[in-house]
Amino acid sequence: MLHTTRSGMPAMLSGMVFSVLFVMLLSGVVIPTDIAHGHGFGIDTTPPITIQNREITISVELPEYFDMPGSKQLTVTATDEETGNTARNVTYLLGISRADDVIFREHFFAPDGILRIDTVYAQGGIKFSGVQDGPFDAWYSDGLAPLEVTGPIFETGGLYTFDIAIKTIDELENVVNTDTYLADLTLVDVEEFIEQDSEENDVKFGLRSYFDSATRFEYDPEKKQVTFEIPFDWSEKRMSHVPVVHEEVRFPKDFAEFLYPSYVGSANGVELFKASVQIDDYTIDDERLVHFILLQDHLRLIKNQQKSDEPLPDSIIFVLSASDEVKFPLTAFTRGEDFQVDLSWDPVEIEPGQKTNFVFTIRNGATGEPMRNSEYTFVILQNDREIHRVSGLAQVGGDFEPYEFAEDQTGPTVIRFENIRNTGLETEFGFMVIPEFGGIVAFVLAAGVGAAALGSRYGLLRGSGL
Repeated sequence: MLHTTRSGMPAMLSGMVFSVLFVMLLSGVVIPTDIAHGHGFGIDTTPPITIQNREITISVELPEYFDMPGSKQLTVTATDEETGNTARNVTYLLGISRADDVIFREHFFAPDGILRIDTVYAQGGIKFSGVQDGPFDAWYSDGLAPLEVTGPIFETGGLYTFDIAIKTIDELENVVNTDTYLADLTLVDVEEFIEQDSEENDVKFGLRSYFDSATRFEYDPEKKQVTFEIPFDWSEKRMSHVPVVHEEVRFPKDFAEFLYPSYVGSANGVELFKASVQIDDYTIDDERLVHFILLQDHLRLIKNQQKSDEPLPDSIIFVLSASDEVKFPLTAFTRGEDFQVDLSWDPVEIEPGQKTNFVFTIRNGATGEPMRNSEYTFVILQNDREIHRVSGLAQVGGDFEPYEFAEDQTGPTVIRFENIRNTGLETEFGFMVIPEFGGIVAFVLAAGVGAAALGSRYGLLRGSGL
């Protein structure tokens, strides 16, 4: 039986964009140059609009974070493409809707072309606070108090559509009545789901959607598979506004039943590229995160591969399946990416009482070249307890460290390289050592602990094929 609970309040994706870009960079994913615009990145900009022989663009922007309660500012700006200056005396017709439900549609006036609206979430109906005047009886701020909209606005996470038209420009008497143009922004939707494992124990899963609210979340213990669905409009008009769809599944690291070296993802039955499914074991200490990252080209490919003799669906059904495929070497970076460490081990299947050689190379994080005469400290930890420590010097940049696991040395295991080249920098590789048929199987959990990007704690496998 599926139980769902809401967790926290929605937050704007733009605060996560650097982490998302970092994920894609580590994955080798090509990032479009216009990715700063569009769904969920805090700002969306219309194509140029021809108004009286000049090109005007309209951008819609929400703040970096959008946690309720409180007042947050929505900004709409009209910019002259030739001069780069904002237009003057602009009257906007602005509507906001979610899932085809109109929240409001009203006229607003911006003397300098920049419309700033403070939005305040509250129960009840939509209320406007400010001054009304002009040919369209538009709302604006008189400079003494802000222009404010109060009500159930941005109540939940998901995709919000802004329809915008310009009614006046340059002078209040200059009525232009442009067509209506669309912009889309996303509020991060965070939910928790309680599912049952193969022994009918409750397991808490989390889902963070950076595109739209997810539904029908389910974990299948027999297939070792997670399934969920988000609304999606496959029309070309909508897809042209979508640079990326990002979904994030999380579950406890001690949930060994679903901790695997890698995962296979699919969307509407179409298998995804490996770069579209990324493991992250560093952002949250006790949870594994698996990211689905679908760029616009991936979405078009999925659309083209769906059955042509059937109508296109109105959603994307994601499936995340466990896979025992592991490819060496695993790669991790130190904080700031000064150093790169590659790691593999032989034999691949670790058995008690048998020596395992952990083979590694310390590289320049920028060039990938092996770094000669690299000092390091090699540490093994299990269940947060240190079981082995040795220091060494990798004269040619690469070396190996042997270790023999005992029968009782199972569970979460971390290989840590400390004080690399006497810099104090370190990185980690995590895996699960699980007894199976008298031996021990090491399931890789993560690599890259110690890496960081713009203050966001991300450690991801790079160059491992995962």
